[in-house]
Amino acid sequence: MGGPRRQAGRPDGVRGPGRGLLLVLVAWLGTWWLVDRLFPPPLPAPGGASVVLAADGSPLRAFPDREGSWRYPVTPDEVSPFYLQALLGYEDRWFHRHPGVNPLAMGRAAWQRARHGRVVSGGSTLSMQVARILEPQPRSLGGKLRQSLRALQLEWHLDKDQILALYLNHAPFGGTVEGVEAASWAYLGKSSRELSRAEAALLAVLPQAPSRLRPDRHPEAARVARDKVLDRLATQGDWTPAEVEAARIEPVVSRRLRPPMHAALLARRLHAARPGQGRIRSTLDADMQRSLEARLAAYFSPLPERSSAALLVVENATLEARAYVGSLDFGDARRLGHVDMVRAVRSPGSTLKPFLYGLAMDDGLVHSESLLLDAPQSFGDYRPANFDPTFNGPVSVAEALRLSLNVPAVDLLDRVGPERFAARMAHGGVGLRLPRGARPNLSIILGGTGTRLEELVGAYAAFNRAGLAGTVRYTPDAPLQERRLLSEGSAWIVREILEQHGRPGLREGVVDASGRQRVAWKTGTSYGFRDAWAIGSTRRYTVGVWVGRPDGTPLPGQYGAITALPLLFEVIDGLPRDPGGGQRPPMPASVEKRDICWPLGVAPDPAAPALCHRRREAWTLAGQLPPTLPERDARTWGAGRLVLDLDARSGRRLSAGCRREAPVKRVQIARWPSLATPWLPAAERQASAIPPLSPDCPPDALAAFENLRIDGPANGSLLASPPGSSKPPTLRLRALGTDARVQWLVNGRLAGQTRGQSTWTVRFDQPGPQHVTALAESGAWAELRLRVLD
Repeated sequence: MGGPRRQAGRPDGVRGPGRGLLLVLVAWLGTWWLVDRLFPPPLPAPGGASVVLAADGSPLRAFPDREGSWRYPVTPDEVSPFYLQALLGYEDRWFHRHPGVNPLAMGRAAWQRARHGRVVSGGSTLSMQVARILEPQPRSLGGKLRQSLRALQLEWHLDKDQILALYLNHAPFGGTVEGVEAASWAYLGKSSRELSRAEAALLAVLPQAPSRLRPDRHPEAARVARDKVLDRLATQGDWTPAEVEAARIEPVVSRRLRPPMHAALLARRLHAARPGQGRIRSTLDADMQRSLEARLAAYFSPLPERSSAALLVVENATLEARAYVGSLDFGDARRLGHVDMVRAVRSPGSTLKPFLYGLAMDDGLVHSESLLLDAPQSFGDYRPANFDPTFNGPVSVAEALRLSLNVPAVDLLDRVGPERFAARMAHGGVGLRLPRGARPNLSIILGGTGTRLEELVGAYAAFNRAGLAGTVRYTPDAPLQERRLLSEGSAWIVREILEQHGRPGLREGVVDASGRQRVAWKTGTSYGFRDAWAIGSTRRYTVGVWVGRPDGTPLPGQYGAITALPLLFEVIDGLPRDPGGGQRPPMPASVEKRDICWPLGVAPDPAAPALCHRRREAWTLAGQLPPTLPERDARTWGAGRLVLDLDARSGRRLSAGCRREAPVKRVQIARWPSLATPWLPAAERQASAIPPLSPDCPPDALAAFENLRIDGPANGSLLASPPGSSKPPTLRLRALGTDARVQWLVNGRLAGQTRGQSTWTVRFDQPGPQHVTALAESGAWAELRLRVLD
């Protein structure tokens, strides 16, 4: 009789129209999912256009994408609310409510077009405009349909803020400018965060016809279109009539469209280090950067072709760079402007000397007034000379550093050790580059190595950072990397020495009452005039300047003191002052000011005043008072305290073998280093002299003291050219009493050398007093004073 009858009103499934609709919906969703997977939305690939920003967010340099478009990425919350109000009020009031397509708007646009025969208002939503930007479509019914589907697809994948961000960053604004931030900087010179209502309305309408409405080319058409936006916003109640009227009064002002190009070489460096990052924020001060670029270009514009310059300004507290000028003119191929000289490896000249003296203080070798010798010396086969060939004789550490004397620095490096010094500098962030296979040697302190401007600036900051050097930071998120280079005390002493040098043109010892900042500065010039340096540090900033030719060829006549130093002080005087007034920091507890005596280098002894030939005031470190360094390779009785027995009646020296009874007087003599003797006044020479041996005593070790004399005219002779001759007078001289190498100085300048009793010919080109000195390797010396007649 058939199966059981189903009870009415108890459905066993969906039947009728409901089931059909469900199947259609499932089929539609499946089709949509499949189409979406097969034809994903054309979202922009990462790694497109990017921009490097200053610390305040202003663009320094923009890098276009593969199509050459300039774009400065922003998010909706980084744009002026006036712009968002103008954009959405004019383009898509229902943006946050529709699913990507607004049927009412499209229907209204179609009806208006049919009624008026032309487009009165658009029906495209902002999502549809983004779809057209990402995937251009023909202006046809099929194109509009595909655009609508893409808009729906975007809404499926992204939220409203993400879609809005795509419009903000990819909308066309004329030429190669895309996005509101790039347009705002290009046309108005400001960030889109700072737009006024009038400016916001202008940029809101510009993408509708970017070529026709560009304010730099068509300001009147741009004004009319802007006012149309203002009228609509007033009609819709988005802005009050008063606000709109005030905006309407504002003129349309635009600057010439050009991408920014500041700190171009640093921007290139950061862009290469962070590929794919749309916005790279640096630590640079935008105003300072622009000002110093212009100053550097103007200051060094007279330099010959192929010359360049570099400048780096770093804030000491954070080690953040505030200005970075890598070349004289980035766009000038004749000056090799594309070469970044902030990070190029160049010879540092004498700029490493302050660190050597600081390290020697930390080692307990010297204090600020230790006696050093600026005289001809040999260190094996190495015979350094000063930049100015004049020698100064006995000098203090402070004088040797301020005058940048070469021989004292080489002497001190020899005692510290070149390899140890190089290792210490490397630990402080200054890598000293040498040829492959070479080891650190004595020449590194005079520039016989290579380093970078940014490394030197990071190291010089240590003088105002309690001895802590560090790596210069170019982005706020870069870690603070600082390393101990010098002790706090030695850094303080070296900075005092460098600050007391004064400014160019100010006589030493004269107080600068102008109120200008105290600067610890040093210059340097590499061999052959290839590199000119000036580096200075104040309480707040450290500034480095380099001048030369990127290809390494000489730039004759250009050296640190005359080329780079004047600009250094111009830059420093133009920098913001330290909020604390730049007051001198307190002396560290490890530093003490004490009286010392030359030539021994120790504290005065009230019981032996004759040992103190010159009293000086020194900065000492950690309670140490190191004596004068022992004389190098001296074969005579050189520096030090000498205790002698003298015949009380004759004043002659007694030796241990004297066989007579005589009253004996014991004396102490403070001996100057032998090489210092030619520069001493007569009284100090006499006070340091060893008395002759008594004739009735056998020879002692002091009897071997070498006695040098000059074979030539008598002391005080007058010289003149032969009658009827225009040639300057010449002399042939010999040094008698030694077989060693002899160096000849004329008026303090090294003029020649001989060995043993070889003759030496000297020509006197200038009239007036002439002081000839013969200086043997053993320390023995002789002098001859002459006068050349006009």
